[in-house]
Amino acid sequence: MVDDADELSMGEHQQQPIRTMFFGTPDFAVPILRALAQDPRFSVVLVVTQPDRPSGRGRTMTPPPVKQLADALGLPVFQPRTLRHADVQATLAAAQPDLAVVAAYGLLLPRPVLDLPPHGCVNVHPSLLPRYRGATPIQAALLNGDSETGITLLLMTERLDAGPILAQWVLPIQPDDTAGTLHDRLAAFAADHVPDALVAWVTGKLIPREQDERLASYTRPLTKEDGCINWTRPAVEIDRMVRAFSPWPRAWTQVEQSRLIILRVALAADHPSLAPGELWPAAAGLLVGTGSTPIVLLEVIPEGRAAMSGLAWWRGARLPPGTRFAACEKGQTDGSRFPRNA
Repeated sequence: MVDDADELSMGEHQQQPIRTMFFGTPDFAVPILRALAQDPRFSVVLVVTQPDRPSGRGRTMTPPPVKQLADALGLPVFQPRTLRHADVQATLAAAQPDLAVVAAYGLLLPRPVLDLPPHGCVNVHPSLLPRYRGATPIQAALLNGDSETGITLLLMTERLDAGPILAQWVLPIQPDDTAGTLHDRLAAFAADHVPDALVAWVTGKLIPREQDERLASYTRPLTKEDGCINWTRPAVEIDRMVRAFSPWPRAWTQVEQSRLIILRVALAADHPSLAPGELWPAAAGLLVGTGSTPIVLLEVIPEGRAAMSGLAWWRGARLPPGTRFAACEKGQTDGSRFPRNA
């Protein structure tokens, strides 16, 4: 993959800051907003984010991370429930943006909003499009065992993540990456690269290129039930699943009517013959049989308890050798059914 930003003019400043309207909601968008707000080439005229939501055990109304940063930076914030009402669109138009930047906002932008800024609406997407359009590209890259992922900067259209590409940057995936660690590295990576590319786009130095639809693949939102581990899958796939579903929805299994969350696993160096889901204590830790070689349960969370090693859980549960984890019940999905590479 060629880094499209190699020839960008990194130090060039505009006579007037680019009036920028920012759309974003979760943690992924925070470093990108901070980078734009602190860059003298941009003037963030409005931050658009999702409404406050109930959070925590007390269900306290909590502002999204982007709003928290915008408030700290003294930026104007707008939290509409929809972008399709004329009065909402009038508020956006009143900001007179030159450009809109979108990072994990959470709603599709309708045509009247897409047409507002003279330089269009530009999306920051955490995959190398056209691969992994949609809601969960980071998890998909890990589930598929990809060696690299990246950030795509694209012009937005009414089709999900299908607009012309302005720039892409490649980021290697580390063997121990989880969705959480890769998410954070991608967000920081985007914040480092996106501002220069936006300046290059506004000043006419980038030429959009259409995506190859033949290479497109799509991801979907995850649910808690997706975390059910199918122990007949190969060990390497289960390892990927555990990392891809951390920190949410977390991989899990069931034994004796209790749910056990699996936080960390490792591929076993020794390969005793175990049936899929069969448990066996060993010097390396608690082994579990899979569709190939066993894995070691390094860290788990039993129901109602704190995280502990797999062996500590085993000893406390007093299960006999040969106990097996339950199969996923009908209607539950697992990582093996998640969308794969096109």
